[in-house]
Amino acid sequence: MIFLDFHQLQVFTKVVEHRSFSKAADDIFLSQSTVSSHINSLEKTLNVQLFDRVGREIILTPQGERLYHWAQQIILLKDQALLDLNQETTAFRGKIQVAVSSVPGQFILPKMVKKFREEYSQVTFHIKQSSSKLVADKVLNGLVDFGILGEKYENDRLHYIPLLKEKLVLITSTQTKINNPIKLKDIINYPFVMRNVGSGTNAMLERFLKKQHISKDKLNIIAYTDDGQSLIQYVIQNIGISIISEIAAKGYADNQMINMYEIPEFNDERYFYLVYNKQKTLSLISKTFIEQALKWLP
Repeated sequence: MIFLDFHQLQVFTKVVEHRSFSKAADDIFLSQSTVSSHINSLEKTLNVQLFDRVGREIILTPQGERLYHWAQQIILLKDQALLDLNQETTAFRGKIQVAVSSVPGQFILPKMVKKFREEYSQVTFHIKQSSSKLVADKVLNGLVDFGILGEKYENDRLHYIPLLKEKLVLITSTQTKINNPIKLKDIINYPFVMRNVGSGTNAMLERFLKKQHISKDKLNIIAYTDDGQSLIQYVIQNIGISIISEIAAKGYADNQMINMYEIPEFNDERYFYLVYNKQKTLSLISKTFIEQALKWLP
């Protein structure tokens, strides 16, 4: 009879999710040698090879893929059993791994986390911020439990839940005045600061320019940045103007740090989405957050 060690299964899932023995070791506060020892013991117990080592890469074998599926089910069943034995939500512990794009990471997720932890105070969040495209990739690859982003990247394995509707606005420094109503043809010669390719804001802006039959090359772009906060600082310093999320701009405009303008031609609205991988078995606490996501919105 084969006896599976639950702790070894947990270590195995971390190696799979991080695609790295060293990163898995950092995540669960073990040495890399201990992680390797657990995986070797698991392989000997099952008499199968779980990973192929190709240079510095580790790749799941077919047996490893099947074990990962069952390991997730076993860990989820353990969480459900503990919840059934102790219905007090304060004892509902766990870790939620989230990938989030710039605007949701700064203006949406913090308020959701605050409200969630008012009910589940023993939950810890591990948050990775990147572009919308990278958020979708992390979710697709099973590296996080879910993501929050400002653009949909279609894939059969991804499920999107609309969270908030918003629009893009033009922002300038307080030293730059532009007459209303704003016309796109009047602003394309101003120096522009842009988000990098991969951001939801950039993707929406490019679609808008295409509808207006304007090539992005016609914009006087002087800088690209990954970070939304840095972009706003460039605008505050009067280095350039930009088109960004209204949610990101509003607080600065209310405090008279920037000027904010609506663009009548730009009437497209977009959503921020919560996205998860339909093929990834999630922990009970992550499923709870997803199922009640709209409840945690500000």
